[in-house]
Amino acid sequence: MLPHITVEWSKSVARGRVDGHTITLHPLLTQAERRSTLAHELVHLERGQPPDWAWPREEIIVEEIAARRLVDLDDLADAIVWHDGHAHDGMAEDLWVDRAILLARIGSLDDEERAHIEQIVARREETA
Repeated sequence: MLPHITVEWSKSVARGRVDGHTITLHPLLTQAERRSTLAHELVHLERGQPPDWAWPREEIIVEEIAARRLVDLDDLADAIVWHDGHAHDGMAEDLWVDRAILLARIGSLDDEERAHIEQIVARREETA
């Protein structure tokens, strides 16, 4: 799919790092952590290297983009219903992402998405 990208494994990184066209992941990450970290690093590759002063904001943007790609809105609504609205590790596991991606997805919901989730939750509560 992306033949110009190489993925390597190394214990020298905390979770992941991108350098040129190489993404390095820590070998002891769980499957959800791998998926989340790889998505995060791929967004960094797409967006390019920001100036040093923009780095903190860039991390937030990258995490939100990765979260939107990994967590479908209807799947998030299902997880919210299943877990009674509590964003915890079990919800992240069900969505096959790490907690940071889950929180980024929830934190980046716009008003329309929130209304959509609220409608789904209300409908499920009526049938329960």
